[in-house]
Amino acid sequence: MRKIPAGEFKARCLAVMEDVRKTREPVLITKRGKPLAQLVPAEKKVTGFVGRLEGVVRVVGDVESPIVPPEAWEAQR
Repeated sequence: MRKIPAGEFKARCLAVMEDVRKTREPVLITKRGKPLAQLVPAEKKVTGFVGRLEGVVRVVGDVESPIVPPEAWEAQR
């Protein structure tokens, strides 16, 4: 974890926040060498169950009909 003095953090606040966002590495802000605060990346928003795979999975064809016709099922013989 990177450490940065409070005065330097004050001067470079926006740049430090952007670094934390990009690298996802927390930064410890110190005052006179003692920990004062910790800047951590925000958690990504977790969506609910419905729609979680949107853009990841593609449905092709008919998802309701069986793959093989019912006549081919062994259980019906």
